[in-house]
Amino acid sequence: MITILRNNKLLLKRLKSILYSSLRFTNRLASEKIRWRGVQQIGYRNPRVYYGHDHLPSRDERSGGAMIKFQDLQDEFPNTLRNANILYLVNSALPEFPEIMVREAKKKGVSFVLNQNGVAYPGWHGEGWEKKNRPMRYLLKNADYVIYQSEFCKVGADKFLAPCKTPWTVLYNPVNTQQFVPGSVVPSGSRILLAGSHQHFYRVRTALEALKFITAHRPEATLTIAGRYTWHESESECIAEAKSFAKELGIIDRVFFGGAYTQTEAPELFQNHHILLHTKYNDPCPRLVIEAMACGLPIVYSQSGGVHELVGNQAGIGIPSILDWEQDHPPGPVELAEATMQILASLKEYAASARKRAETCFDVKPWRESHAAIFKQIIKSKNHNN
Repeated sequence: MITILRNNKLLLKRLKSILYSSLRFTNRLASEKIRWRGVQQIGYRNPRVYYGHDHLPSRDERSGGAMIKFQDLQDEFPNTLRNANILYLVNSALPEFPEIMVREAKKKGVSFVLNQNGVAYPGWHGEGWEKKNRPMRYLLKNADYVIYQSEFCKVGADKFLAPCKTPWTVLYNPVNTQQFVPGSVVPSGSRILLAGSHQHFYRVRTALEALKFITAHRPEATLTIAGRYTWHESESECIAEAKSFAKELGIIDRVFFGGAYTQTEAPELFQNHHILLHTKYNDPCPRLVIEAMACGLPIVYSQSGGVHELVGNQAGIGIPSILDWEQDHPPGPVELAEATMQILASLKEYAASARKRAETCFDVKPWRESHAAIFKQIIKSKNHNN
C-alpha cells in the first residue's frame, strides 16, 4: 500500500510538471508572437537589439558572466523589448524555450546572433549532456551570425553541436579597464584568490591542497574562496565540506570563505589579492580571469579549455593538461603551488604583464565596436536581400 501511494505521488508530481511546462510553453508562444508582430513595419535601418530577457540585472545585482555581457552591450544598444530587428542570445544564459523565440523572430525577418560559450559533454555535465545540447544545437543551426567566446568554444561546438554554416568570429569576453584597475596600495602578505562559480568540489579541494604546500614555504600565505558554491544543493553544505577539508589539512586559519559578489564589488575583491588561482578544467572563456588580469593579478591555472588563450605566456603560469571530453583532470596541487611561488618571486613583473594584456586584448570598447560592425553587416545584408 505504501509503495502504491508513493508511486501515485510521484506520478502526480510528474503530471503537474508536464502541465506547468505546457502552460509555460503556450505562454511563451503567445508572448513571442506579440513581441515580433510589428517588426516588418520598422524596417532595417539601425540595430534594435533584444537580449532574450525582459529584465537585465544592474551591476549592483549578483549575476553571471552572460548577463554582464548584456550590460556591456546595452550601454550602446539598449534592450528593446518589442519589435527589435536583432535577437542576441548567449547560450550560457538562455531564456526558457529559446527555440520558440528564435523561430517566431525569424518568421518576421529578425536576424539572430548567437554568442556561443561552452557546451555540455560527459566529463563536465555527466548524465543528460545530450539533452542539454539540444536547444544549443537548434540555435547554432538557425543563427545568422555566431560569436564564439574562444577558439576552444568553437572546437567544442563543432564536436558536440554542429560545424558553423554561417558567418562567425571569435570575440573573447571583455572587461572595462577603467573600472577594473590595480589598487592604489599593494596588499601585504601573499594573498591568493579562488573565485567564480564552484560547480564541482575539485576546484576548491585542489586549491586547498595547493595552499597546504605553499604555506610550508610561505607561512603568511592565505586563500580567499569567493563566489557561488553549487556542488551540493545548499551553499551551507558546500562550505561545511570545504571547511572540514581545510581543517583536515591543518590550514583552516589560512582560508577565508566569501560569497557571491556583484560587478560593483568585484574590483575591490581583486585589488585585495595578489594572484588568481583558477583550477577549473576545460573552462571555455572565464570572464573573471580577464577581470583579475585587469586588476593586475597574474593567473595560475589549468592549461585546458580556453584559458591559455586569455592569459598568454606572460600574464601567468598554466599547469599542462590534456584534452579529454570524458572526464575532468584537475591540475596537480604541487604544480599549482610551485607556479604560485614562482609568480610571487617576480610578482611586480607578472602583475604588470597581466594588466597590459587586459588593456591590449580585452578592453570593452573594441569589443563593443566589433559588435557594432557585426550588427551593421547583418542589417546591410538583410537590406540587400530584401
